[in-house]
Amino acid sequence: MLTDKKYISIPFNEKKLRERNRPLSILRSMSDFLAMSMDSREFLDSLLVKVLKDFDLEAGRIYLMEADGRHLVLAAHSGIETAGLERMGLDEGFSGKAARTKSFIAQHVSDLENEQRTALLKKRGFKIVICVPMIVMGKVAGVLNLATGLPFELDHNKIDLLNVLGSEIAAAIENARLYKDLQEKIRQLKEQKELSKFFAYSIAHDLKSPAIGIYGFSRRLKERCADDADEKRKRYCLEIMKLAEHMTTLLEEMNGFIASKETQPHFERIQLKDITRTIRSEFAARLRSHNAELSETDSNPEMVADRMSLLRVFRNFVDNALKYGGSNLRSISINYSEDEAFHILSVVDDGIGIAPEEKHSVFDPFQRNHAAQGTTGSGLGLAIVREVAKKHGGRAWVESGNNQGAVFYISIAKDLNTTTL
Repeated sequence: MLTDKKYISIPFNEKKLRERNRPLSILRSMSDFLAMSMDSREFLDSLLVKVLKDFDLEAGRIYLMEADGRHLVLAAHSGIETAGLERMGLDEGFSGKAARTKSFIAQHVSDLENEQRTALLKKRGFKIVICVPMIVMGKVAGVLNLATGLPFELDHNKIDLLNVLGSEIAAAIENARLYKDLQEKIRQLKEQKELSKFFAYSIAHDLKSPAIGIYGFSRRLKERCADDADEKRKRYCLEIMKLAEHMTTLLEEMNGFIASKETQPHFERIQLKDITRTIRSEFAARLRSHNAELSETDSNPEMVADRMSLLRVFRNFVDNALKYGGSNLRSISINYSEDEAFHILSVVDDGIGIAPEEKHSVFDPFQRNHAAQGTTGSGLGLAIVREVAKKHGGRAWVESGNNQGAVFYISIAKDLNTTTL
């Protein structure tokens, strides 16, 4: 066909396809129909009408298999009275037999074994019944039951076509069922998510004020007990203050974690030095108390990021180094590198480091490493970092230092756009 041409270009013509190859035209038309999104009842009614029209038949029913796998239930019908035929077992009638044996069945009405159904069909003028099992992945989803009072010639091509249509219909019905189940699960998950958010916000907001109040009253009580000779009373006041402070910190971190997941970032152009300068100022006193130094990269790249989120990331990285680096921690450094697609920011410390088995879980919520015992914290700091990284098109990870300590990384995509207000 291509011997004298470089290529063939033939515009598609539905009418000519139908004239050349009617079975293929029916399959294509049915494929288009099954791709339509419709209500299940409307879908099956329209589907049956289309099948009857394509094959010049007068009446039909669609049965679907019940969940028990032992009964068929009427889902759609056209051109036939269905009283008494709404539900049947697999051992009843030709529809049941077609489902039970997974077989195409065509039979003259006069040869049916059930006299009542024979009389019913003859009364409506039907002479031939056809049952097509609707099979998908080896499982019977239902039966397509067709009837006509006119002569109907059957050959292997027509039988094959009906069987293929039955499978296509079964697949569409199964996909519709799966889609409905998926939508219901999504709805339930949304409800659970909203409920979880409600409780999280309530806990994080409503408990913060009482926690602050407890801390304030316990501090005043401790001050009044300053000259008290009862050491036990002083210790109790101090423990109450510590617990209230820890509770306040945890609630603040919960607020931060919720915000990192739910709040849309405000992207703007920032310079790294602006961030590191703020971090150096905030941690100056703690660095002195730990006898540690904070060094920073000479690079000052401009990047698009959420300023407050990036500040929180570095606060968490430096705070973790000071908390968990151990007594020999002396150095923390902020570094910068880049590749073609990402800005790569890191915080390196010379502390006790992180165990290899904890590298993949340390960014999970409420995970604290082996060095966290006896140290206050919520276990949410690095989980917040990971959420920030996701919203910046990057990721967060940790590696061991060259000699000791740990290196925490966050990457930020270079293709972020500033937020339009």
